[in-house]
Amino acid sequence: MTAAQLPPVAPEVTATLVEDLSPRLRKRLDAAVTKLAARPTHRDGDTVTIAVDDETELRLHAPGGVVATVGAISCGCLLAPACVHRAAAACAAPAADQAPPPTAPEPAPTAVDPHPDGPTTPTPATAPVGTPATEPAPTPDAVPDADSPPEVASPDQRAVAGALWSAGAAVLEAGVDGAGAVAQAALLRAAHTARLRQLPRPASAALSVVTLLRAARAGDPSYRTTDLVTALAELLGTAHRVGTVSGAELAAVRGRARRPYSPDGSLRLYGLFTEPVVTDSGHGGARTWVAGPDGRLCTVGDVAPGGAGRALGVADRAVRLGDTALTHRELGRAGLAVSGATVSPDGRLGAGKGVKAVTARGAAWTEPPLAALWDTPPAEQAARALRSVSRYADPAGGGSDLLFLDVELLGAVRESGGTCLLARCAGGVPVRLTAADDDPALAHRDNLMLLATAPGTRLRIIGRLVPALHPRLTLLACTHPTGEGTIDLGFDRLRRADLPDPSAPVHPAPPQPGGPRGESPLHLLERRVEQTVPAGRAALGMLGDVTGEAHRLRRAGLPTAAGLLTALCASAAQRGRDLFGRLLPADTDGFATHWLAAARYTAAVAESLCAAAWEPREPTGRRTA
Repeated sequence: MTAAQLPPVAPEVTATLVEDLSPRLRKRLDAAVTKLAARPTHRDGDTVTIAVDDETELRLHAPGGVVATVGAISCGCLLAPACVHRAAAACAAPAADQAPPPTAPEPAPTAVDPHPDGPTTPTPATAPVGTPATEPAPTPDAVPDADSPPEVASPDQRAVAGALWSAGAAVLEAGVDGAGAVAQAALLRAAHTARLRQLPRPASAALSVVTLLRAARAGDPSYRTTDLVTALAELLGTAHRVGTVSGAELAAVRGRARRPYSPDGSLRLYGLFTEPVVTDSGHGGARTWVAGPDGRLCTVGDVAPGGAGRALGVADRAVRLGDTALTHRELGRAGLAVSGATVSPDGRLGAGKGVKAVTARGAAWTEPPLAALWDTPPAEQAARALRSVSRYADPAGGGSDLLFLDVELLGAVRESGGTCLLARCAGGVPVRLTAADDDPALAHRDNLMLLATAPGTRLRIIGRLVPALHPRLTLLACTHPTGEGTIDLGFDRLRRADLPDPSAPVHPAPPQPGGPRGESPLHLLERRVEQTVPAGRAALGMLGDVTGEAHRLRRAGLPTAAGLLTALCASAAQRGRDLFGRLLPADTDGFATHWLAAARYTAAVAESLCAAAWEPREPTGRRTA
């Protein structure tokens, strides 16, 4: 049995079942979850049955696709309903991320989103005490009316934020290995209460932490420690800020419960390209990017369970938008006239009954209005894309992570993780182009390697920014090497006859900032931040003296990083004793504060280094002043 075979369970259901267990059964809960995961399941309509043993069955009833009540999980064992099996099943299932029904106790917020029909400008988050001064200060989205004080969080909201902080700090204290079902239930309870108190952004962060903890403990190959670091820092950061900010900043921290589609009238759209979408969860499909006359980007997607095979099939199916008969791949090179359009804040086009769309003339990448996308300097494009992919950007913010560049191919370049394609864009900036997906069923990798054999070829490309210490993109689409049309690099396959040169040398990797291995000294602090997550505070405290690492950071011009590293490790190792020599409880709040400051600082500096790498260079290869 896998989590994907079970219906999602509402957070409050899981929390209640765990809270109702006796202390003895709570100690057995993690083992019960592991044991249950190995048992067979059977689905019959809205009910999933798990065979606990040869004689006992456990049922999860999910009308509407979600287990919404405690009574919807039933067990046939002799100890039911006070058995451990019901709680174990809830903990093994995915956590449902649903906004609760409207409730009366919480008063409606008085502050409104300054951009109710579109994306808001992401607001930089404020870290707790100890955050380095190099981080940007928050910038309000709007100036409140001088005659009325800015809105502040209610006492209930501050109390919920405190519970979220405590639950997140407990995860840092225990680490992945110690954050079992009981710790996860505390997060789920806090997330549910946060939803009820109109704090959807911190609630979503808490659910993300639970999902990643479960993936880490289950050995999910798609799990990455950096993802859990980001989720924990988002949870702790938003929980901290709820009680310290006001007005528009508070609105950004609270977030929005849903990302609704809003009416956008009539749109004239021009196709750009189509990319395959394949997720780690087994979903697949296609996403077609289009642009309006003003350069605004929108997408039309079709993603469902099915993997790469479904992605290849969907590309040649008609898009779900009005009555148009265009397929996704055809739309990527054609145009649409849409009336009654609805658009989500992240640019997705709605396909409601009132939407009408007819085929229209498209535009080449070298013709207006699409040509204007390539006129913006690469550094400005990278800064804009970096804001959209920032680890701690406001989830309600819009923006695209795509870059539109004119490049000259230089050939293949070897890296520690394989081979990528080296190119040069405007300003003499070398850019590394990588495959968007290595699945052999898709054309990304084969096309990239074929293009690497044609140095000197000039192409107009579209890529997705990969935050790194050097300019880096995943290559999504490009003009045909012959200059005739465009290539969707995930679907269309180039042939050697399409290339002007059949051979090319392999270039050595250009030097990167931060040392011979391309590492910035910042990794010394990043490593300690990440090491906390798997094993917890105590493991970090046993790593020994970090004076040498702090000295390296200071020599590299990063004194703030050195101070944060020293404070973080000192806090991890600090344990006082009482008059009888017994260890006092650890200061989990203090350690969480130091860890959060270090996590946010490393992210801010890494993003600054990424942006700086895209600055144009002089002919000698040095960056301009």
